[in-house]
Order: sequence, then structure tokens, then C-alpha cells
Amino acid sequence: MKAAIITGASVGIGKATAGLFLADGYRVFNLSRRACPLEGVENLACDLASAESVENCIAELTASVGEADHLTLVHNASQMRKDTAHDCASDSLQAVLETNVVAINRLNSGLLPLMRTGSSIVYVGSTLSEKAVAGSYSYVISKHAQLGMMRATCQDLMGRGVHTALVCPGFTDTEMLRTHIGTDAAVEAGIAGMNSFNRLVQPVEIAELIQWAAGHPVINGAVLHANLGQRES
Repeated sequence: MKAAIITGASVGIGKATAGLFLADGYRVFNLSRRACPLEGVENLACDLASAESVENCIAELTASVGEADHLTLVHNASQMRKDTAHDCASDSLQAVLETNVVAINRLNSGLLPLMRTGSSIVYVGSTLSEKAVAGSYSYVISKHAQLGMMRATCQDLMGRGVHTALVCPGFTDTEMLRTHIGTDAAVEAGIAGMNSFNRLVQPVEIAELIQWAAGHPVINGAVLHANLGQRES
């Protein structure tokens, strides 16, 4: 049996990724507060900010995929807030890190014992895993942390036959981006113009890269940029 566990597979990149793994014959699990609408996805209601909720999901997954020959874990879900270095309450930062960093650690700790040779852990980061912009303070911090987690995971799993990678999408047409930038056509055009193809990345394009990374251990420890050639400023 092949299984894929995806956080935040209810919409956007996560949903597109779930669809691709389903089509490839995987048993697919969505860990999210909202259900994935794709037929065949097994939804486990999960609040990633809650240790109890995550642990309950780990217990269910252990019972369901403990005998899987190939297990892929995709850390896709993230929380993004509009904040700055001079306007970010510590409890707000802590809440973002709980979802974007600590939940990943909980899932890794609970699911790594189930991973046999050929399994993979794919982190979905951002161009902001390696750079920063104004107004996304806590998100930038968390995405930098995910980069460090991926690299540390790679080193700690040496010899296990389990590989990892960080996929860094550029501006992708997702619910999270729309919530952050709004629906103003001029704003969207300005963001789309920041890459060489003058458009937003589509979720399925990122999903295809995630699926490819999960099946190719040669990229173990790699940072994979998926931004259509974003302009540097």
C-alpha cells in the first residue's frame, strides 16, 4: 500500500496535491479543519495548533497506514498573518509558529517510525523561506524555520532511506494569497508581473512538483524553487 498524508488538503495546493496522489493509486489522508471535497480522500479533522488534535490524528494514522510500504508526508498547511516587527504580539507569533512549525515537529515525531525505505517528507515553504518582505513578519519567520527543519531532518535521517525536500512556491493563486492581497485587479497584475511569465503560479503546478519530489530521492535535502523566475529586487 502507498499512502500520502497531506496537511491542509481542503483547498489550493493541498487539494491539487491530493488529487494527483489519488490518481497515482495512493491512499490519501487530509489533515485539516475543513474536509477535502475530492472523492476518495480520507479526512481527519485536525486543528494543527492543538497538540491533542494532532496526537489523535497520529493515533488514527498509525492504525490506518502502519503497514504502508511507501509513505509520503506533505507539510502543506500554513497560517499567514499581516504583521510587522514592530506590531506582532508574542502570543500571535506563538500561534503562527504552533501551526507552521511545532505541528510539523509533532507529525514528524509521530509518523517517522512508520516510514520505510522509499518514504518521503516534503515541506511546502515559500520564496519567503529564503528572503523577506514587509508586512509578513511571523510568516517569514516560520518559513525560514521550515527550511532549517527540512535540512536538519535530512541530516538526522541519513541512512534511513527516507528523503526530504522543501518546495518553495512563488505567488500562487490560492485562497491564502487572495486573503492576503485581496481581489483588486491592479494589485494582482502587479504581483503577477514580478515573474518572467507575468502570471500567478497555479496550484496544480506546485502539486506536480511536490509529487515529483516525493518520488525522487536524488533531491534529498534540496530546496526547489517554483516561482516562474521571480524578479529579484
